[in-house]
Amino acid sequence: MDKVLILDYGSQYTQLIARRIREQNVYSEIQPFNYGIEKIRAFAPKAIVLSGGPASVLGKDAPDLDLKILELGVPILGICYGIQLLAHHLGGKVLPSSKREYGRAIFQADSKSALFQGVKAESVAWMSHGDSLDKIPAGFHKIGESENTPFCAIANPDKKIYGVQFHPEVVHTEEGTKILQNFLFKISALKPDWNMAAFLQTEKEKIRAQVGKGKVICGLSGGVDSTVAAMLIHEAIGDQLECIFINNGLLRKDEAQKVQDTFRGHFKIKLHYVDASKRFLDKLKGVIDPEQKRKIIGNEFIYVFEEMAKGIQDAKFLAQGTLYPDVIESVSFKGPSATIKSHHNVGGLPERMGLALVEPLRELFKDEVRELGTQLGIPKLLTHRQPFPGPGLAIRIIGEVTEPDLALLREADDILGNEIKASDWYYQVWQAFAVLLPIKTVGVMGDERTYENVLAIRCVSSLDGMTADWVPLPPDLLGRISNRIINEVRGINRVVYDISSKPPATIEWE
Repeated sequence: MDKVLILDYGSQYTQLIARRIREQNVYSEIQPFNYGIEKIRAFAPKAIVLSGGPASVLGKDAPDLDLKILELGVPILGICYGIQLLAHHLGGKVLPSSKREYGRAIFQADSKSALFQGVKAESVAWMSHGDSLDKIPAGFHKIGESENTPFCAIANPDKKIYGVQFHPEVVHTEEGTKILQNFLFKISALKPDWNMAAFLQTEKEKIRAQVGKGKVICGLSGGVDSTVAAMLIHEAIGDQLECIFINNGLLRKDEAQKVQDTFRGHFKIKLHYVDASKRFLDKLKGVIDPEQKRKIIGNEFIYVFEEMAKGIQDAKFLAQGTLYPDVIESVSFKGPSATIKSHHNVGGLPERMGLALVEPLRELFKDEVRELGTQLGIPKLLTHRQPFPGPGLAIRIIGEVTEPDLALLREADDILGNEIKASDWYYQVWQAFAVLLPIKTVGVMGDERTYENVLAIRCVSSLDGMTADWVPLPPDLLGRISNRIINEVRGINRVVYDISSKPPATIEWE
């Protein structure tokens, strides 16, 4: 399989480069800029991309380039910081721009260059740079310019080294996809042999080789990632997989029964179920702070899971639905991002229990996981299920979590979900959910005064959950949802709609 290595210099768009390359059915992998040359040789890339980044090559501690990479003889594409790095090391000159470029710019391409074959002579490109090339290295020539950047694209065709000052990976660059296609197929002569069918067969073989005759435990949540991971492992090793499903009392309406019916009845997977609702709710009594809620739920999950796992004889492995963005975050040049909120996972379980990890999805993005699920024959209602937070409804109740409030929220959320599905909006949005607010307002029902809870509805569009925009659902749909909730859920007399985007808000309220 042909592979592309992306060296990460800290750009906010690095993940997009990997996604855009994979969309062309070519496998790509991100590693930090200082990934060792021996590791690179072992990876055996057929092409290398140097990402953008926030630093200046003129800075004292600027992330650098190991020039041994140029000796590998594979095509190289430098993007933004990447083009400046190449020029800086190969005898060109980089200077601070007299006019910095951020956002859209008109790019003029030399269509005779292999990188720009079939690309419009003039198109919009997305810029984000404060430095620019003042002189290009020997052996290179200019293949594109913008109004403020004379050397906006350069090439050394003999050595197959190319650089662009703009970001072809973002949707704002009109000809970005075509440019990347030219680099992959015309310049690097790669084969488009990365697809989910091939991945499925390869991954099953890898799981069998890793696990042997050992037993694997998998924690199920009912979400997309754990479902696909469990199904993939089950296809590889059958009944050597045993799943654990913990009802923490914070699930959606009928969720516990649906998960049991799906995995035991439909998928025929061994499933251990425990109802630990009271245990979790007792721990949450009087707790208001959202971060404390998350930590309590995460810790209690580990304790319950550990107790359940001890009942499974001869377990040697623990399966996790780790995705590629999680892996990138842990190895990125930028390092882990600031904690916005704690995430719910199995924490230190593998070390505590002496289990080896099986992570069959660690090379995949979310959309690829959904595609893999389809390959495995998992119904669309599961593969394209909207994300649900690990702490569940606890972080959709603002303030203390109580059983009466959970009952209210479950009913309201169920109405919202059913109406969104019935209106064909479910697969058009990233997430739609309800939040119970710690506010009561006066209302009128019939001839009687009411003083009841306020419910907020949140509906957002997103590609990966990193950024999100609120969705302007049709007024008639919102009206229908509001009327049903107020009429059918005793205890709620007002419904409001959240029209904030991420950033500055987060998707979840807590």
